[in-house]
Amino acid sequence: MPRAALITSLLLPTACTGDESLSAYGAAGKEWKLQSIDGAAFAAAATLTFPEPGKIAGRGPCNNFLGRQTAPYPWFETGPLAVTRMACPELEAEDAFLKALQEMTLAEVSGDVLILSNEAGREMLFKDGG
Repeated sequence: MPRAALITSLLLPTACTGDESLSAYGAAGKEWKLQSIDGAAFAAAATLTFPEPGKIAGRGPCNNFLGRQTAPYPWFETGPLAVTRMACPELEAEDAFLKALQEMTLAEVSGDVLILSNEAGREMLFKDGG
């Protein structure tokens, strides 16, 4: 019986906290503007927001997108994204942005900076545009 009580006491705090995604760790309520991908400045406009727990949204150079982000912080995972389908001259930059976003697996929020990265060494740097 004491073993069951110990396991329950360890699991209970995480079960009651609710949102453990990036939204709960400083990313919510801000519009994150992409500054660079893999150290190279990103000249087109692209944003990322966390409108509610477990959700992501944003705008690439051409289209809006939304999806889910439910991995517990510091992990990051977008799952499939729903993206509008408008054409524009910056479609190649948008493809690079969305592809990189879906490859990210780690997140770090520090003040007005959001860094997404993965184990392969890729990195996306965002700054709070607010």
